Amino acid sequence: MAGVELTNVVKRYGDVQVMHGVDLSIEEGEFCVFVGPSGCGKSTLLRMIAGLEETTEGRITIGGRDVTREDPSQRGVAMVFQTYALYPHMTVADNMGFGLKMNGHPKSEIDSKVSEASRILKLDEYLKRKPAALSGGQRQRVAIGRAIVRGPEVFLFDEPLSNLDAELRVEMRVEIARLHKEIGATMIYVTHDQVEAMTMADKIVVLRAGRIEQVGAPLELYRNPNNRFVAGFIGSPSMNFLKGKVTGGGVEVPGLQTTVTPAVTLPAEGTDVILGMRPEHLSVEDGDTLTVDLTEALGGVSYAYLTTDTEEKIIVEERGDIRSDEGDRIGLSIDPARILVFDAKTELRLR
Repeated sequence: MAGVELTNVVKRYGDVQVMHGVDLSIEEGEFCVFVGPSGCGKSTLLRMIAGLEETTEGRITIGGRDVTREDPSQRGVAMVFQTYALYPHMTVADNMGFGLKMNGHPKSEIDSKVSEASRILKLDEYLKRKPAALSGGQRQRVAIGRAIVRGPEVFLFDEPLSNLDAELRVEMRVEIARLHKEIGATMIYVTHDQVEAMTMADKIVVLRAGRIEQVGAPLELYRNPNNRFVAGFIGSPSMNFLKGKVTGGGVEVPGLQTTVTPAVTLPAEGTDVILGMRPEHLSVEDGDTLTVDLTEALGGVSYAYLTTDTEEKIIVEERGDIRSDEGDRIGLSIDPARILVFDAKTELRLR
């Protein structure tokens, strides 16, 4: 195991800069997830750690050793890709042990490490099969097994579940989380799916346009986002945002035809702000301020999609036997202590 340290890391392609002075510390044995929208730089950053992309400026250390200019094979990392990249003519056992074989390791050592990886990943009964005889989830486990056999200091995962169906994605999330607990290795995982990030990570790194927006534990980011981008990206369904204006009595919210008093220090009267509210922190009540556009009934929970008279959109979580119906006119009850307030210009959170 080894920690990973990035210091003022920059990446340029010609005159185009895509990573902007990234500073990040990943502790030994930590499960760190890079998350963000497409094009934010998460895969580029992972490939820079792996040595598959050259680092233009800055420093990358693994286990305290500067690897910024070292070849990928010398960095002590193993990477699992979105595509399984298995050799179709080889058995599962041969695929997992191929890297060690090419590096001249004795057969007894290869067999021992393949056997241990197979035990961890529950692949014993598939060792003599070829990839064509495996399901997508089994192939991904073989790809992970190939990484385990190498005994790396750091595991790198680049959207490894993107090609799987919904049920297999859930199964493999559990498998990878279990693997992390069993072997205790440092793992860095890239995904665009914030549900994966929330359920698997010790630490989440939220990226946007080549910059880190916020780093923290999953619930910390969920409960205490630093800006509107993080607040909207973390959480499913995403946070609701409504325009407001600071008044002498709090914040006037035209969309809800009311004034609220959030538990924060407000700026000067007349300042435009954005209010953030999670769907589960709102509740439907009698009223005539919003229209129900659609209700998604998911069993124990439903989501009502609402439109204000100012054409702003709101999602409300509903539980219990009474649910809203399309076309209903309703009101909303809001807990002021749950409201987040963001500066309308900078989008930074006010506290």
